[in-house]
Amino acid sequence: MKALVLAGGSGSRLRPLSNFMPKQLVPVANKPVLEYVLENIRSLGITDIGMVVGDREPEIRRAIGDGSRFGAAITYLRQDRPYGLAHCVTLARRFLGDDDFAMFLGDNLLPDGVDRIASEFRRERPAAHVVVHRVDDPRDFGVVELDARGRVRKLVEKPRRPRSDLALIGVYFFTPAVHRAVASIGPSPRGELEITDAIQWMLSHGSEIGCSEYHGYWKDTGRAEDLLEANRRILGDLRGGMEGSADKASVLRGQVRVGPGARVVRSLVEGPAVIGAGALVEDSRIGPFTAVGVNSRLHTVDLAEAIVLDDTTLEGLARARGALFGPFAVMTADLPLPAAVSRPAAKGV
Repeated sequence: MKALVLAGGSGSRLRPLSNFMPKQLVPVANKPVLEYVLENIRSLGITDIGMVVGDREPEIRRAIGDGSRFGAAITYLRQDRPYGLAHCVTLARRFLGDDDFAMFLGDNLLPDGVDRIASEFRRERPAAHVVVHRVDDPRDFGVVELDARGRVRKLVEKPRRPRSDLALIGVYFFTPAVHRAVASIGPSPRGELEITDAIQWMLSHGSEIGCSEYHGYWKDTGRAEDLLEANRRILGDLRGGMEGSADKASVLRGQVRVGPGARVVRSLVEGPAVIGAGALVEDSRIGPFTAVGVNSRLHTVDLAEAIVLDDTTLEGLARARGALFGPFAVMTADLPLPAAVSRPAAKGV
């Protein structure tokens, strides 16, 4: 089995942050979301991965490389503009060949993995197997309707009046039968080739479609508030460790991980929290569920439930809660910050 990762989206919901970095590389607990996706794939025993990328290909290549550090081989597949998920399958046709494959969205976080669902697909091998999760408002998702026996009856992309709360969550398993389907559908009203339409085409033409409900934690990290929630969830499982240093005037409470070369000086750090490699935290209070990025500089700040991206400098911030800072921001004001603020690179606030 191969894997196909879709990492070409523009991240419009994350602007202005996504103007400065691909949305798939925004970190959660100091690790890019895309790396969590690759770890999910490797846990399935898959080593041959195709990655669909767009204009941010150079940045993603620099961050991820050829896949060797994940124990895999990555083939990059360029998509000039987003034409839909089914178009990504068409684009990857030569890479995929006649192999079964798993398809993952590159900005969806599933820390509990899908190993059980993959085993179910391998055992039963339907033409396609979808992964769903119950959501409060399915209107922003592809929705799966089941019949009385729990079999897939219908798939609808972003329905105005959903008849089910089972949303597709960005993980799919396919046999080569999907290639005929994506070649047979036309663009949706959005002008895209929808993977839900391709699966519906298979269903309408007599193919078996499997469906499994994912019961673990799942988050589409397309918005700043989603990233902050995911950061809290991942840090909740953090195990502390000291690879840097903390002076005698500092106090570290709970699960705190201090990366190589990082320094904590005259500061209180309450876990769960992670301080990235080479960072400096000085005369500050870092509250729970905070991730401080690599080579960042924090002086006289009071943060909690926050994400500070790499190479960011913060000074003189009082009681900043639930905020996202960076990348490369330099902030020196003492301002009250609303929840889930995304700051572009800027000097002087």
